[in-house]
Amino acid sequence: MSSKLLLHSHRRGDAKCTVSVTPQSAGWGYISFNVRSLEAGEQVSDRTGPNETCLVLVSGKARVIGAGQDFGVIGERMDPFSGAPYSVYLPSGADWRVEAETPVELAVCASPAKGKYPARLIPPDEVEQLTRGTGTNQRFVRNILPDTAPAETLLVVEVVTPGGHWSSYPPHKHDTDDFPNETYLEETYYHRLKRGSGFALQRVYTKDGSLDEAMAIADRDVVLVPKGYHPVGAPHGFDLYYLNVMAGPRRAWKFSMDPDQAHLPY
Repeated sequence: MSSKLLLHSHRRGDAKCTVSVTPQSAGWGYISFNVRSLEAGEQVSDRTGPNETCLVLVSGKARVIGAGQDFGVIGERMDPFSGAPYSVYLPSGADWRVEAETPVELAVCASPAKGKYPARLIPPDEVEQLTRGTGTNQRFVRNILPDTAPAETLLVVEVVTPGGHWSSYPPHKHDTDDFPNETYLEETYYHRLKRGSGFALQRVYTKDGSLDEAMAIADRDVVLVPKGYHPVGAPHGFDLYYLNVMAGPRRAWKFSMDPDQAHLPY
């Protein structure tokens, strides 16, 4: 039986989209997410509508125009494993356009907002890079839009997990509005495998058993996390990248651990 939490990528359509999540399709209230695939010389345009939006260049170089600003040709990395990304933050009610200089993989991350903050470029040198965990729990974090950066509801982060390592581990959750102990945040994982083949694993579960799904993840798959714990495993030889989008009623990342693994360092 296929999981309702696992979305496979598909051939792009007229909007150059290869995978898409909306609040309606996910059955939640905040996150919209899609990926656009462009060949050199192609362009795509859209509106942010009622959402603030973070355009993340997963790979490639492109000219980005949005909210009346031309951010120029941005992008350095040709794959998501090669350093921090260029991104553009856009407020609600803004038009945007991306013109590809090379093949481009563009992630469009969005959640509801009122237009409080202006558009801005987020270059690689403004992306905080962290090493989290030890041993086979070590992974590398890139904070594109953390809860310390200006935004209304949206959080965006990248993580690279070496093959043979675990990530989002020890298992944690953020599905309860109990600030400052925990916040309610919906979450998406957009996965890329460095080899483009093979698989990774992700489990999404609750302690009461109302949700318990284990998924084999292929390159470019999306996993939805509406609630529960959500650890990820990368098999030996297959480095894993994922782009996380989180959003909820309070813009703070506060989580609690699965008590069975809470004694382990995060």
